[in-house]
Amino acid sequence: MMVADKDIKTKVSPFAMRDSEIKVFDGKDGYVSMNQIIQKINVGHLSEIHFQILELINKFEFLTSRQLFQLLELQKADIASQDKLNNKLEQLIKCKILTRYYFMATEGSGIYRVYCMEKMGKYLLNSREIETKWQPTDNAKSVEMIKKKLSGNQIVIAYLRKSKYIESYTLKPPIVDKITGKTFKPIANIKFNLDGKKIDFVYEVIRRNKEWKEQLIERMKQWQDFYKNFEPGDSGFYNIPQLIFVCEDEKNMAEVFKELVINNLFIDKIKFYFTTDLEQNNDKLDKSLYEFVEENGKYKKKNIEAKILG
Repeated sequence: MMVADKDIKTKVSPFAMRDSEIKVFDGKDGYVSMNQIIQKINVGHLSEIHFQILELINKFEFLTSRQLFQLLELQKADIASQDKLNNKLEQLIKCKILTRYYFMATEGSGIYRVYCMEKMGKYLLNSREIETKWQPTDNAKSVEMIKKKLSGNQIVIAYLRKSKYIESYTLKPPIVDKITGKTFKPIANIKFNLDGKKIDFVYEVIRRNKEWKEQLIERMKQWQDFYKNFEPGDSGFYNIPQLIFVCEDEKNMAEVFKELVINNLFIDKIKFYFTTDLEQNNDKLDKSLYEFVEENGKYKKKNIEAKILG
């Protein structure tokens, strides 16, 4: 039986960066023909639930089995338990429709596996006229990029499960920097509808990789250009979206805020809100956001109540 979010006792996010961390292949080597896969479909060994799993991984790019199970529950899929899901994932891996990785660091292996698409999965989705942008190089992404995606996916899943005001979401929405004309992609955009008032949240996931400070400065300059020159309709937003930083932990929130202050990266039109990976495990999310406010010449972290996340 899957442990409830609120009963997870860890104080360190599973999606935080660890020292000397590498990605380790845990899929299947060798060759599987499409004829073999078609045969398994014909005799019922691969069924609609397998296609549901495949479509979710195609949409979210990287998922843990826990995240997959929660998404399948939201879809009211016919999946009785985490163990049964793991069995189906194993079948998909043996057919090279999906593949799997885990993370290894100085202090040992990670506690979860990460699932992503394989070439055969792309062929199967194409056969059903389901769009997929997957390409083999996607599976060569770095530990940091995968953990950012897993953290962002967890945010979306938590909101889908716990916020009644969520209207829709977009993963990695393209945002145009109006000064340079370049496109950049935050991890997610979530649209809310609170009694007819429509509000957009956009999320930047921060991980403590070696270059995180430089990456933050570069990204914030793009956000500054976007917000400074914002007009309704830009990048699909009709109102100014609220920017939220998703950090590894509370200390990381302070580190990020410090970089924003030192480098004068504030944006006049919005406040900066912060959250952490583990905040998403709470039963209620209306107190999962924080801001830094100035008191007596010093900045202090303050928890804010966000009814829109209720």
